[in-house]
Amino acid sequence: MASHQISRRSVLAGGVVAGCVNLLQADQRSQGRDLPWIDAHSHIWSTDLKRYPLRNGQTVDVLAPRSFTDDELLETAAKSGVGRVVLIQHRPYHGFDNSYLIDAWKKRPDVFRIVGQIEDRSPDVVSLMKQMRQTGVTGFRVGPNPDRRNWLEGDGIRQMWKTAPETGQNICCLINPEDLPDVAQWCREYRDTPVVIDHFARVGIDGTVRDRDLKNLCALAAYPKVRVKISAFYALGKKQPPHDELIPMIRRLFEVFGAERLMWASDAPYQLNAPNTYAESIAVVRERLDFVTATERKMLLAGTAESTFFSEIR
Repeated sequence: MASHQISRRSVLAGGVVAGCVNLLQADQRSQGRDLPWIDAHSHIWSTDLKRYPLRNGQTVDVLAPRSFTDDELLETAAKSGVGRVVLIQHRPYHGFDNSYLIDAWKKRPDVFRIVGQIEDRSPDVVSLMKQMRQTGVTGFRVGPNPDRRNWLEGDGIRQMWKTAPETGQNICCLINPEDLPDVAQWCREYRDTPVVIDHFARVGIDGTVRDRDLKNLCALAAYPKVRVKISAFYALGKKQPPHDELIPMIRRLFEVFGAERLMWASDAPYQLNAPNTYAESIAVVRERLDFVTATERKMLLAGTAESTFFSEIR
């Protein structure tokens, strides 16, 4: 008989759990209404160097801003109606250690997805990709950097491009305009690979949007698996609000890619450096693109990022 009895404490505990679940579900429903947008690109980091050490023994003094945690990001984003975010591994700080982003995803698997960093010269790069798919990593950042300027050389990077269609992970290219022809060649070779171009491929980073560069970026629309982030406004054109000089470039991309292949992103916390703000970034798309319909605006602010990064973890 005793084994079938339910104690009062168990009943109360069950009631508390059920109540918490109901509150969580209600909060998620409210968030869907009040925070409908997705930021397709933001960095986070922590000052807890015991749990999340910086690469090469760096100290907290290199962090700018000193702290930008997942909680601080969501607090900032919520003010602009953003409820979900794609977290981007920040190699200068954490190298190939994606643990802080993965821990943030574990806390909020419905809120976050991750674009991770991986050592493509590792002998087990394919198994690493598949393992990381189970921890919210739906993309990998690639591109030239001070440690690896010849980033498209080697068998590992080819294995990544070959494996990405199988795992449903995006190859996310942080590149400059001069790298666009090389990326186009790889898109021709690996037509099934989902590719995301970060920050307009930095077209306009020196203050001038050159037609040649924009044509090369628009040419990638010939490959259906390519998407582009309209992001990092603080770094392009005049580099300050209201960023209206970037709207003609967004319009050109919209004409060839369509809303379903473009996605807004902030590149926080860098977009937060005065006079730039998070609100000014999203306002470009939410308020000042007069050539898109309401449905297309929702695609730019959420739909494309959702279909690209928030697919079911399998």
